[in-house]
Amino acid sequence: MLMDILDRLTKKNTIEDGLPAIEDAATFVDAESLASALKQRVIGQDGVCDDIAAQIRRRLALARRGKPVGVFLLAGPPGTGKTHLAKVLARELERQLLHFDMTQFASGSHSLSQLLGMTKGYVGSDTYGKLTGGLRDTPASVVLLDEIEKAHPDILKAFLTAWNDGFITERSDGQAISTTAAIFVLTTNAATERLAELSVQHATDPDAMRSSAINALKEAKFAPEVLNRIDRIFVFRNLAGLDVARVTALEIEDMIHGYGLQVADQGIDPKIILALMARHRKMGTAASSRDLVRSIEEQLADSLIDAKKRGYARISLVQEDDQRVVARGSTPATGSSK
Repeated sequence: MLMDILDRLTKKNTIEDGLPAIEDAATFVDAESLASALKQRVIGQDGVCDDIAAQIRRRLALARRGKPVGVFLLAGPPGTGKTHLAKVLARELERQLLHFDMTQFASGSHSLSQLLGMTKGYVGSDTYGKLTGGLRDTPASVVLLDEIEKAHPDILKAFLTAWNDGFITERSDGQAISTTAAIFVLTTNAATERLAELSVQHATDPDAMRSSAINALKEAKFAPEVLNRIDRIFVFRNLAGLDVARVTALEIEDMIHGYGLQVADQGIDPKIILALMARHRKMGTAASSRDLVRSIEEQLADSLIDAKKRGYARISLVQEDDQRVVARGSTPATGSSK
């Protein structure tokens, strides 16, 4: 009789006893903790974070489901955190993120081949598409479809099956790939001004907000068949005041980390953040978080490179009288970046 590999290498009974807790953790989500984690990284959208956390908790707890965990549409102005929320959500749920910029899938057959694989008999039909392959390997993924309204109609038809019937077909071998464990997050910049008005008008009535948002998106030529399969629409608001400061501070922190450095407590001179906010404001209402990131790069990159060359591990950023930003090392590097 063959010995179970778990009996040979470890203690099988202990693992069997521990499995239920792991499976429960994957099914039951603490909505309050998830919302709190989202709000730490997605600034100025507390209502959206609370709502989406509650929705995911309810949907993951369903015992039987023939459709994806959720199909959520994040609508609102560019640069308000829609894409960022999807990324943070994937990280907090410990799920793989499958990210697709739908502006790159605006053509018909070529786009289908990229996502769903090449039809059998054609060159490239020995490999799976980016979407089908990703869901085959990691069924419980967060699938982010950025600017979904830009996708070709044939692409949208394929997603309708994924959302309505719980599977999507790989074209190279006809295999039905399940979508029931996935969370689909769609983003759109359509009808931003109208949606902003509605978010204020229906701030305390989610049902009225959903109905009005659907009508606004239809008027903006959003495909009705797509809207009919969306479980929930979340409207993001424009950032203002301290929320812009918070986003700026987080972006600076991320950039510092990107250079392998740490930032000291209260190590960012407020004058730097105020200057970046003023510059961002001058760009007008069309300015996005991407513009803010570019401004930060222009302002800080040289000083961070200099700090790295000097061997610093932990720094403070100071704006000098001549407006130059200087990185001052508070802890010399000693082989550890802690």
